[in-house]
Amino acid sequence: PPPPGAGRAWGVSGGPGGPGGRAGAGGAGRPGGPAPHVHAMTDWSAGRYEQSAARLLDAARIVVERAAPGPGEHVVDVGCGTGNATLPAAARGARATGVDPAQRLLAVARERAAAEGLAATFAAGDAAALPLADGVADAVLSVFGVIFAPDAGAAAGELARVTAPGGRIVLSAWIPEGAIGAAARMLREATRRALGAPPGPPPFAWHDREALAGLLGPHGFAVELTEERLAFTDRSAGDYVDGEFARHPPWVSARAVLEARGEAQALRDRVVAILDAANEDPDAFRVTSRYVVATARRG
Repeated sequence: PPPPGAGRAWGVSGGPGGPGGRAGAGGAGRPGGPAPHVHAMTDWSAGRYEQSAARLLDAARIVVERAAPGPGEHVVDVGCGTGNATLPAAARGARATGVDPAQRLLAVARERAAAEGLAATFAAGDAAALPLADGVADAVLSVFGVIFAPDAGAAAGELARVTAPGGRIVLSAWIPEGAIGAAARMLREATRRALGAPPGPPPFAWHDREALAGLLGPHGFAVELTEERLAFTDRSAGDYVDGEFARHPPWVSARAVLEARGEAQALRDRVVAILDAANEDPDAFRVTSRYVVATARRG
């Protein structure tokens, strides 16, 4: 999956170091918004993100369960990718809308919905400019998505804008620690140096309750957090890293940049060493990453 910090995010501007998420172009390059950073240049149609997304399904299910959408409620999944949260919400009878900037991933999500016989709507858009009217969502979800927004304030404003009075926002955010997060940050930094890009601004602390309360409180939300864990597994640390370089869009993009400079193999070896040192399974590979699920309720 996206490694903590190289997520499937909104605009991936160097978000909190976490095992992964989806990136939308939420605001990068917008007038008045921050300049695009390394992962804002990621082509999310590259690789096979749907395989990475499958590793995050357990977290998506927890987010949906926490939101507890009822039949007929309108649920909006921001940074929906291949529909990890959109489809479970639809299965509960909710009117589910997934929003993502990556057209290929939206096509995969539509195929999944058809295969599962679920009624869900998918639309192109990003976290800083959701293609929805004010107050239309009973619940807004984001599974490792909005946390990578280049402009956290603008993204939070959009989540709040589309949330109905009495509605809730439920999102997951990586806690910036651990081996997979360290590996993702190493990848991001190597790519930044190779491209000659400037360092990105410090990421917003989406995993911190006080920070979230400061972000969403002015919009009338009270915030609660719970901590969860997600294990990433493979046959070996090397197999995990090779899989990420083959399928996860930021890693695929980074590999192309680094291979052109003859630096890809050395980086791969350093990443494998980090993950080997943290391996929890003597017979294979398992590293556990911590994350939070934040629930923000509007009074």
